[in-house]
Amino acid sequence: MQKRYRTAENIIFDTIVYIVMIFVLIVCLVPFLYMIAVSFSGMKPLVNNEVFLWPKDFTLESYKTIFTYPNFFHAYGNTFIYAFGGTAIALVMTSLFAYPLSKSFLWGNKLITKMVVLTMFFSGGMIPTYLVYSSLGIVGTRAAILMPFAINSFNLIILINFFKGLPVEIEEAALIDGLGYFGILRRIILPLSTAGIATIGLYYAVFFWNDWFNALIYLKGSQYPVMLFLRNIVNGTMAIADGNGSAEKTTMAISLKSAVIITSTVPIITLYPFLQKFFVKGLTIGGVKG
Repeated sequence: MQKRYRTAENIIFDTIVYIVMIFVLIVCLVPFLYMIAVSFSGMKPLVNNEVFLWPKDFTLESYKTIFTYPNFFHAYGNTFIYAFGGTAIALVMTSLFAYPLSKSFLWGNKLITKMVVLTMFFSGGMIPTYLVYSSLGIVGTRAAILMPFAINSFNLIILINFFKGLPVEIEEAALIDGLGYFGILRRIILPLSTAGIATIGLYYAVFFWNDWFNALIYLKGSQYPVMLFLRNIVNGTMAIADGNGSAEKTTMAISLKSAVIITSTVPIITLYPFLQKFFVKGLTIGGVKG
């Protein structure tokens, strides 16, 4: 690694970078801390606008209200099914598609890759998509969430570049030893691609966890994920507050809305620290090749 000298230019550059990073951190962190404080604060401090980054008159009423809603934990269970099941299916399908597309000698490789990129910019639209799902008989079933989103074009391209960055000599040696391509993928490529798999796995998990719009269109009420369930809670509470017009009802709606945001985001945020060490490597490998 090239030694970096502490010249005046480097010191100024580092200072600017640190200032920008601290500013971005504050911009991202302050609103989240504010929502946490609001969700744990009592009504009186909220009405008087006394809450900023620390809760006042600590209370768990907003969370009790959410947890006592019927079918709340059932909706959370649905979300775990979609997040973990959908991510597992997506990783399998994306790996099986990315591996052959990473081979430049494959006939039609460039054409298929261009078709994949094209889907990133153009789609059939909501109504044609719904008609396709309906003709397949998956509307009103969990398959409407798990199957159509099994391959994401952006994640596929990341994994293709990752596979291209692996040494070809390893595969050639495995072929000479009599191992087939499926065996190479399972025993050699995937174990060497932990960073890439973890990266796109995080992307898929966040998508399935946060997705509520597709669930609203394609699923029945008993199959709703927690995001859609909490959205309905927020909309109902805000409607009550707007109709009542009282400051207390409006404040309660704000507190409940903050509690909903915290409840729905904290579980997926806790996943990131376990995958952080793979994240940067998974995004950058394959971008520069010799």
